[in-house]
Amino acid sequence: MAADPALPSGQRVPGTTVVLSPPPTPNGPLHVGHLSGPYLAADIAVRAARRRGEQVFALCGLDDHQNYVLAKAREEGVGVHELRERNADLIRGVLDRVGVVHDGFTEPLADPDYRAAVVGFLDELVASGALPVAEWQTPVCADCPGVLHHAYVSGRCPHCAEPSGGGTCEGCGGYVPASALVDPRCTRCGGPATGLRTVRGPVLRLEDHRAVLEATWIRGVLPPRVRELARRLLRDELPTVPFSYPTDWGIPLPSVPGHRIDVWGEMGLGYLYTVGRRLAPRATGLAEHVAAWRGVDALWAFLGLDNAFYYLALFPALFAAAGLPPEVFGGLVVNEFYRLDGAKFSTSRNHAVWAHELLDQEDPADVRAFLTWDRPSPRPTNFTWERYRAATAAWAAGRAAAAEPDPAELARAEHALTLEHFDAALAARCLLGTGAAAAGGDGLLEVLTGAAGAVVR
Repeated sequence: MAADPALPSGQRVPGTTVVLSPPPTPNGPLHVGHLSGPYLAADIAVRAARRRGEQVFALCGLDDHQNYVLAKAREEGVGVHELRERNADLIRGVLDRVGVVHDGFTEPLADPDYRAAVVGFLDELVASGALPVAEWQTPVCADCPGVLHHAYVSGRCPHCAEPSGGGTCEGCGGYVPASALVDPRCTRCGGPATGLRTVRGPVLRLEDHRAVLEATWIRGVLPPRVRELARRLLRDELPTVPFSYPTDWGIPLPSVPGHRIDVWGEMGLGYLYTVGRRLAPRATGLAEHVAAWRGVDALWAFLGLDNAFYYLALFPALFAAAGLPPEVFGGLVVNEFYRLDGAKFSTSRNHAVWAHELLDQEDPADVRAFLTWDRPSPRPTNFTWERYRAATAAWAAGRAAAAEPDPAELARAEHALTLEHFDAALAARCLLGTGAAAAGGDGLLEVLTGAAGAVVR
């Protein structure tokens, strides 16, 4: 960013910090595992940054083009748009009720400009050679159409042996396309994926961007499990990631007949477009949108470990291919899985406490406070109703007997809510059950709970 002539020589106008949280997939409503992970944490970080006077652009949306949406609609025997609208309403409603606010909220199915920009950016990158057209092979099902990817295939991760779909492993966060799965099976019919198909389409060769990724990972703030993933990726040749598939869900790619843009490629291109448009509303074409990113001081993403590969490797490599400087990457704030009675929350298995149902019974400030206090980072945590009741009752008792807040605890909470040292659970432990709950905590408790007047009722 150029120096402002009104400022002393060499000083810069403070730019925008972009805070991303992955768009939830509308194959189901949000459960409290989602809230305890990226969504509340990102909102708390944004509120804290604004309290410090920083300029922030908080971006989320809906992950409309995950084929998990179509797979769920088939399972339920309903139209895919009907299922999407039903769950999108529930997702928006939960975020609103719990006080999670975004400056940008993308909905690809409802935004033709977004879809056109994604297609246009991809075509520009193909034409420039940044996304070369190449052939690759993938397992297929003899009885089902298309290729196996994301929700359409399951197997085991070759690295950690945990169950995995065709994208990334929930156990270790690694990249596991269908071709890398152990014992891949088609999820549509349950049969083994014994066929093999050659596909031709645009790809992103991460190996071409090894130096940029290494520099990004050295500079960026990464939690230990994600830094280990980075080290593991660098031990071998970095993967080549398809940017389109011959499939039945996603944005059509006219330049490759029968193909649709891969949803994660779409998401990265969508970030280039949405942030660029925010900073330069009249920008057209990829180059002008990338130029607008000069107004971004740092990019931070809040996410679960299962999405780590995309935000750690795929998006930084794509941004480099598009011409963004690697210095824009600030870091990743990553949570582990939240568990319910010892087992991972799961939309597909209906093992969850649904957020909209919890908010029908409980005060949103209490929900925010507990899910922040119990946040699964740096280790998994376990939701039980007994712990929820005991914690919220203890906080109520603490407020009744609270003295003045401890300045040292307020300082610890303040430090824990900076992006570089983010630990929302530590901030919650500093603020809840102390005098901060009664005295307002110098405004920090409102950051945590989202409640007017900074009171947990």
